[in-house]
Parts: sequence; C-alpha cells; structure tokens
Amino acid sequence: MFRFTSFLLLILGIAFQLPAQTQQPETPAQSQPAAKSSDGSSQFAAALRLSQQGKYDEAVSQLQSFAAVTPKPAGLDHAFGVVYYQKGDYLKAAEYLKEATNEDTNDKEAVQLLGLSYYRAGRPSEAIPYLEKVQTWYPKANVDASYVLGTAYIQAKDYPNARKSFARMFDLPPDSAASYLLTARMLFRQEYTPIAVEYAQKAVTIDPHLPLANQLLGEIHMFTSQIPEAIKDFQQELTINPANPSTYYKLADAYSRVQKWDDAERLLQRSIWLDATSTGPFILLGKVLEKKGEPVLALGYLQKAAAMDPNNPMTHQILGQAYRDIGKQDDAAKELKIAEQLRNKQTDFQ
Repeated sequence: MFRFTSFLLLILGIAFQLPAQTQQPETPAQSQPAAKSSDGSSQFAAALRLSQQGKYDEAVSQLQSFAAVTPKPAGLDHAFGVVYYQKGDYLKAAEYLKEATNEDTNDKEAVQLLGLSYYRAGRPSEAIPYLEKVQTWYPKANVDASYVLGTAYIQAKDYPNARKSFARMFDLPPDSAASYLLTARMLFRQEYTPIAVEYAQKAVTIDPHLPLANQLLGEIHMFTSQIPEAIKDFQQELTINPANPSTYYKLADAYSRVQKWDDAERLLQRSIWLDATSTGPFILLGKVLEKKGEPVLALGYLQKAAAMDPNNPMTHQILGQAYRDIGKQDDAAKELKIAEQLRNKQTDFQ
C-alpha cells in the first residue's frame, strides 16, 4: 500500500512520496511498466516517479498500459488518482480515487486525497464526508485536517460545524467565546464578512472581556470602511487590553483616515514604545508627520522603517515625498525611483 502522506504535504501540493526502494536512479528496465506485484507502489513506481518529476502526461500514458490488463491490477485507480491530483486535475483525480476507495475501503491515502480533490475543485459539500472520516483517524494530532475540514464547512456555509472543527483544532470548548472568536477570524480571512461580524459579536456577548474580540470587530469595520464604528471597537479593546501595541497602531490608522493627525501621532508613539520591532507604526507615523507638515521629523521614522525593511515600496514613496518637501530633490527622485522599482518587482512576482 502507498505511504500514508500527511495532510500538510498534500494541501501544499508536495509530490507524492514513494517508498525508499523506488527512489533509486531509473534504469532502462524501470522505464517500462513493472511486472505485476502484490506491492502496488512497486508495480506503478515508474509512472509515479514520472509524476514526481512533473511529467504527468507520460505518467498517465504508462498507467494506461496497465488498463488493458485483465484483471485490472490492484491499486491502478489509486495510482491514476495520485497522478491526476499532482497534475492539478482534481475532478479527474476524484473520479479515480472514488473507485480506489470502493476497491479498498481501508485505503486511507485515497480517502484523504479524495476529500482534498473535491475541496480543491471547489466542491466542499462532496469533500466534507471524506475529510470527516480522516478527522476520526487522528482527532487531536493533526491540526491541518481540522483546518481543511473547517474551511470546507465555511465554503459549504455550515458555520456551526466549522466552529466545532476550529475548536477541536485549538483544543477549545466549541460553544466558548474563544471558539466564536477564532471562527470569526477564519470567516473574515475568507471574506465571509457578515457572518464574521455575527460571530465576533457573539464572542463579545459571551465574554465581554475577551482580548482581541473588539479588535477583530474593528478590523472588519475598517475593511468595510465603517471608520467611526472601527474607532469605537479599538477604543473598547484598549480598555480591556491596554498593553497591546497593534491596537494602538490600528486605532491610529483609523484616526489617520479621518485626518485626525494629532490623535494618530499620539497613538503611534505608544505603539512604538510598546514594540519597536514592527515597521508598520514607523511608516504610518512618518506619513502622519509628513501630512502635518513636519517632514524633517518624518524622515527619522521613515529612515528607521527603511533600515528595518528596505523592500517596502510605501516607505520609499513617503520618504520621497518628505525629501521633496524639504527641497532635497535628488534624494526625493532616488527614493521615488526605488519605490517604483519595488512595486514593479512585486507586480512581476504576482
């Protein structure tokens, strides 16, 4: 039987791992379909090795040479499913993997790959029964399985079961405030915004003093351009958690969007006092000071940010503006050129 691969490797699309004896350099004999063997991994080793090398069509061609054999070799559907999964043809993979699970109900590799194939093909409702089965094999050991299952539940709009899956992932009671908050965060990441608000508010209702619940509400309100609501949320978070530097930064960001520069500056100073390792507050403080007409002060914070992260185009953009404001045109042109180059590099990378 094929090696039982972890969910983390599979969801990242890492190549299927063969047993050690199939990792030797290919010989002429290995380039042809192997003789029938009770060990499916050896029988289809050459095809699977081609798939590992990205030669998917050649792998399929080799496997098809087995399809004419009567009776059909055990494990052939499994091998086809692995190759098509690696190729990214998830519905074709699911077709074969479903046959593999019918052939061998104990084929755990096929079951988890089948669930992942449906999941990655955008068919979460069909993925869920197989992902649930995988979860029963290691209900506490594999957080990757819980995450994939929880995400599938979200995509299928089964939010209560998503919450239970994430609660299991973090070892929390499913009806706790923390579970609602974690699920709200996952929902927000996938832009299920109205439900994320509902779950974050439920977390606050269950535990009004739960750290980061109001902050998440503030982030959601910022995302939906509800700035006054976001400001209230962040202020409430600070009454619960006054030592959190990111809340001061996020509240300052909200104030900057309504051009309350003095309030933003005061909060950013507090954020930096609490944590001087994050570039965000330095960049935003430089921007705020530049907007206030204090480019010389802005330069110090922006130069610090550039030293911490020289590849952030926004830092160089605001630096260029600050240099231009104090009449250093050459420095301004240099920084603006760097900002443009970094943006172009990011675009090319995407």
